[in-house]
Amino acid sequence: MTPPPDTGPPVTPPRYEDWLAIVEALNRIGALFDARDWDGLADVILADATCYGDTGLPLIIERSLRHNLGGCGPSQHLLGNYQITVDGDTAVSHTKVRAFHRGAGDRRDRTFETMGTYHDRWVRTAGGWRMTARVFDVDMNIGDISVLQPG
Repeated sequence: MTPPPDTGPPVTPPRYEDWLAIVEALNRIGALFDARDWDGLADVILADATCYGDTGLPLIIERSLRHNLGGCGPSQHLLGNYQITVDGDTAVSHTKVRAFHRGAGDRRDRTFETMGTYHDRWVRTAGGWRMTARVFDVDMNIGDISVLQPG
């Protein structure tokens, strides 16, 4: 029997406190998206972060978040399968997401759901872990994407 290939040194799991703080930050971001609390994002995302193809929190909020969620009805971002690696004061996380959106106004009878993986980078600051970058890899979409509307 052939042994498995050498994949390099074993990855040391992050300290529980770091893992938990990053999971809490991820969950808070999802809750802030659902509450449309754009101001609250400054507590968990750095001002010069790069997310969804934009750099700078004001631009991320305007071009990505308000553009898609601002005129949408209720949403729910569910996160799980957290994979987090920490290297000193930086970290990388890969998190499964399933985001449900209901339409508003004349679209209130429509829904849109997207599923995929958030790939995030983090830095430890005096105020705790803050996101520096996000890429969302979409695995599938279900429903009517016109539910996502600017507000």
